[in-house]
Amino acid sequence: MKKIILFTAFLAFSFANTVNAQEEIKVQDRYTAHNKGKFFVSWGGNRDSYTKSDVNYKGKDYNFTVENMTAHDKPKGWHVDYVNPSRMTIPQTNFRLGYFISDHYSVTIGVDHMKYVMTQDQTANITGTINLPAGESGAIYNDVYNNTPVNFAQGTEVGGIPFLTYEHTDGLNYVNTEVSRHDDISSLFKIGNTDKIQVNLTEGVGVGVLYPKTNTTLLGKERHDDFHVSGYGTSLKAGLNVTFFKHFYVQGELKGGYINMQDIRTTKSSEDSASQDFFFFQRIIAFGGIFRI
Repeated sequence: MKKIILFTAFLAFSFANTVNAQEEIKVQDRYTAHNKGKFFVSWGGNRDSYTKSDVNYKGKDYNFTVENMTAHDKPKGWHVDYVNPSRMTIPQTNFRLGYFISDHYSVTIGVDHMKYVMTQDQTANITGTINLPAGESGAIYNDVYNNTPVNFAQGTEVGGIPFLTYEHTDGLNYVNTEVSRHDDISSLFKIGNTDKIQVNLTEGVGVGVLYPKTNTTLLGKERHDDFHVSGYGTSLKAGLNVTFFKHFYVQGELKGGYINMQDIRTTKSSEDSASQDFFFFQRIIAFGGIFRI
């Protein structure tokens, strides 16, 4: 009798191990069980917030700083322009192409196409000097400024010449590379088959250059209207990724970072430039695909 009980226990133990092994094999065979070697690409939109910034403008005949300038983004909202190839740079967008170097880590390159618009309805202090030649239209603003409040609201121009409008709307382009970690947290939502739906937590760090097309009206001068490498940026992000049927995903991210631009082109003259630094905060929703080649 004892031998029969031991033999039965042995068979039950062996069967349980076999079932567990088969289940383990099934899990390991799932497409979503491993990420190493996969590529992914995404496209989405963002909303942005910026800290106040001291912006210095300098040229041959002027050097002044607008202190604590406020700025905002320029959202498009839900719009067909996000998927219209001829108008995709008009909204605030995010593009990213990545590769998994391991199951948990990826390397990506991408562009965060943000928009930065100086708030016109503001009064800010200016410190510095403007001493343009008498024949230039902007000479009406010639003066020595010492924490002098200036109202930048539209309609307050002197002689029809605006003092300053300033925006990176084509845009504030943060061209960057990121290293990110990815963790499957599907079990927290009691999801059994991750090939149907999978939930991932992702965090990352990035670094890159700023390549804006800055639109500036400064003291009546002709504006510069070309893209220009103006500085660098760094960023941190955290996000939640939901993947459907192994290959399609939607991802929400919160990203914060620091931007330092010391060589911003403002007018047609190469002698004229601006510089500023500030922190930014993005809210991103992106749609993408993940695949092996």
